[in-house]
Amino acid sequence: MRGQLGNYGIILMYIIPIFLFFVLLEKTYAWYFKKEPFKQMDLISSLSAGFSNSIKDALGIVFVIVSYGFMVSKLAIFEIKSTPLLYITTFVILDFYGYCTHRLAHSINFFWNKHAIHHSSEEFNLACALRQPVAQFVNLFTFILLPAAILGIPAQVVAIVTPIHFFLQFWYHTVHIGKLGFLEKIIVTPSHHRVHHAINPIYLDKNHGQIFIIWDKLFGTFQEELDEVPPVYGITRPMKTWNPIRINFKHLTLLIQDAIHTKSWKNKWLIWFKPTGWRPDDVIEKYPVEKIKDPYQFDKYETSSSPLLMVWLWIQVAVTLIFMYYLFANLADIGKPHIFIYGGFLILQIFAYSELMDGSKQAFGWDVLKLMTGVLILFYFAGWFGASGIYASLVLSYLLLSAGVTYYFTFLDKNRQLVKVSEA
Repeated sequence: MRGQLGNYGIILMYIIPIFLFFVLLEKTYAWYFKKEPFKQMDLISSLSAGFSNSIKDALGIVFVIVSYGFMVSKLAIFEIKSTPLLYITTFVILDFYGYCTHRLAHSINFFWNKHAIHHSSEEFNLACALRQPVAQFVNLFTFILLPAAILGIPAQVVAIVTPIHFFLQFWYHTVHIGKLGFLEKIIVTPSHHRVHHAINPIYLDKNHGQIFIIWDKLFGTFQEELDEVPPVYGITRPMKTWNPIRINFKHLTLLIQDAIHTKSWKNKWLIWFKPTGWRPDDVIEKYPVEKIKDPYQFDKYETSSSPLLMVWLWIQVAVTLIFMYYLFANLADIGKPHIFIYGGFLILQIFAYSELMDGSKQAFGWDVLKLMTGVLILFYFAGWFGASGIYASLVLSYLLLSAGVTYYFTFLDKNRQLVKVSEA
């Protein structure tokens, strides 16, 4: 287990800078050449969502009801040797699996909660590709790989192909690449995926493919991007927050509230399995929720900011990265259960500065809670998870500084100017 933890941490340490490089490269290109505004709050929110997901993955807190390895060991009727053709076949099978799970996430209320974070940005860029779920604690869909298990495709082949398949979904989250000719008929392109992220009625719940667009064309979920219908991005029930932790659980919270509020016992059960967005009639009337009816007539979410605040938020992002890198580099040495304590602190760190981004008066309270948690960790470990001396002093100094600065921006800053809300 120590070896697995250490190896995964090392992989994350290499992959994160690559993603960050391309995210910032795209942002720089859009700002310098296309003269597009640099929407820093949205970018920080997307990066923070990516951090949260990486922390969850590193801690391995996703439970599989039935693992693929178990299915292979019990159900395989053939023993297949690893060949290049087998890896290609596995890639295609995994892509069909991805199409099915992706379509289910868009089709059923309960499953939408784990996917809503990915669609929550009202922009479309490489950064929004990093918006991956923290709220997926249980993998319910491994059974879709049952045919592969019966055929005897080795678990180690699936384990190698899966991250490759996932990382290949990053590049097409951009508005800066147009249509790609004959490739539009074969693979998912930026044009196809712009449709998928759009809230225009003609585009809703289309193009679920992850690498190959053929599945959408086979099963009737394909929609071409139309020149006369420019995509508008986001969710029809906007999140109205930069906080990735809140976004991860906002739909689930609404489902729980609706299940409690509806008077129909039948609807208390059905709400979880109804199509995405469905609500009982009595709840709709009494507890209305904002919904975008016209994608061309709504205000994108924005909050007040100041140059000094933005500098502080970028410092928070940098410090979070440093904390994360220390965790990933020392996963095996820190070990269980202490990695969960560390992970919890990092989630609290992200939550606290995200509340400051939203202009919440509770931001200071969350930062004080972070300070108290950090002090308890320093006391319990007589340092910071193996680091003592000057390193522990630096952590304590940061925690005290963070609480003080957050108090200033929450209650004393008079220079924050309200940013004009941009039209869609």
